[in-house]
Amino acid sequence: MHFQEVDTGDFRIYAGALERPRQYGYVAAVVVVRMPVGQPRRETYRDESLAGGFAWSSPAEALRFALNAGRDAVMCGRAAMS
Repeated sequence: MHFQEVDTGDFRIYAGALERPRQYGYVAAVVVVRMPVGQPRRETYRDESLAGGFAWSSPAEALRFALNAGRDAVMCGRAAMS
């Protein structure tokens, strides 16, 4: 497993590249957590099998896709009010 986290405004994006068991490649996963100042953290978006479970050939590619999906969720409002 490979992980990366990035802060974007009031949100933290957790990206993962998970090895597919008994198969080739890595699956991209993302969790977005809202972290408003002075308030409790709340998970606002999660997808554990991005792109329908597509197998990326390297963990770097899967992480890049997951981070972009997390940024899209934040910027397009899917993670804003959940």
